[in-house]
Amino acid sequence: MTRIGLISDTHSFLDDAVFKHFDQCDEIWHAGDIGNIDVANRLAAFKPFKAVYGNIDGMYVRRAYPENLRFTCEKADIWITHIGGYPGKYHPAIRNEIYSNPPKIFICGHSHILKVIYDKQINCLHLNPGAAGKQGWQKVRTLLRFSITGDRVGDMEIIELGGK
Repeated sequence: MTRIGLISDTHSFLDDAVFKHFDQCDEIWHAGDIGNIDVANRLAAFKPFKAVYGNIDGMYVRRAYPENLRFTCEKADIWITHIGGYPGKYHPAIRNEIYSNPPKIFICGHSHILKVIYDKQINCLHLNPGAAGKQGWQKVRTLLRFSITGDRVGDMEIIELGGK
């Protein structure tokens, strides 16, 4: 079993509560709009860290992290990108690939809307942890925490960090 802390859209703000909520996690994954490299470095110093860059990220973040990241965790095929859309409305940049070679878990950020949706058409779990930063229109800052055992996701938790 691998315990994951999932975060997105920090926009250069990292709430200290993230460290408490992700203390028991084995890895932290960031779905883009990190904001500055210091946020990424703090998370990477805390736990093994995977991330993608988002549309607001500058050159330091873009040099350190890819736009798309596809990898295996346990036995699950994972794909993380920042702007990915939703089941039935995937972003044109990834639409062909996601339908022809779907992952088991597809993760994106960008919308600042927390969503956990199972896409029955492609047998894929879609995750968006919402936004953990203070910028944006979200009223509550959020994270996701879950585990992966083999190719199965379990123990899904929504964590609210409070308002902006």
